[in-house]
Amino acid sequence: MNQPESIQVGTIETQLGVFGVAWRARGIAALALPRGNAAAIIRALRRAYPDATLADAPTDVARELNEYAAGRRREFDLSLDWSAIKPFQRAVLTVTHSIPYGETRTYAWVAQQMGKPNAARAVGRALATNPIPIIVPCHRVLGSDGGLHGYGGGLPMKARLLKLEGARL
Repeated sequence: MNQPESIQVGTIETQLGVFGVAWRARGIAALALPRGNAAAIIRALRRAYPDATLADAPTDVARELNEYAAGRRREFDLSLDWSAIKPFQRAVLTVTHSIPYGETRTYAWVAQQMGKPNAARAVGRALATNPIPIIVPCHRVLGSDGGLHGYGGGLPMKARLLKLEGARL
């Protein structure tokens, strides 16, 4: 019988706040946006991953996230663990992952790229539970009216990330 691959959780302090990260050997499984202090973020990650062990975040994840927060990184070179993501959400996240730094698209655009032009609301629901925000840049997806709609880290954080990237709103 195969043993499940162990998962670890830790925090990363950046100019944008304290992030939580969950990872396995194959890559990042989750990135928790700044919400409260490090202890609260670890508690939330441990609810999602009850068997996780607490560890220092991987150096490359901390470095790249800090470079992004400081405006010095436009793309991430990190391995991602997509194993727990269902096919529709994975398709949404794959399209979203292709949106260039500093640019925005709409939920309808993501749906169109997936070949499902009537699925804009479903795209929004899939992005609402994006387990790897920022690295998979769901903050770059706007409503059809060009407005900020929903974001797991709150609309002020979404606006802050888009401003950091120089996106026009």
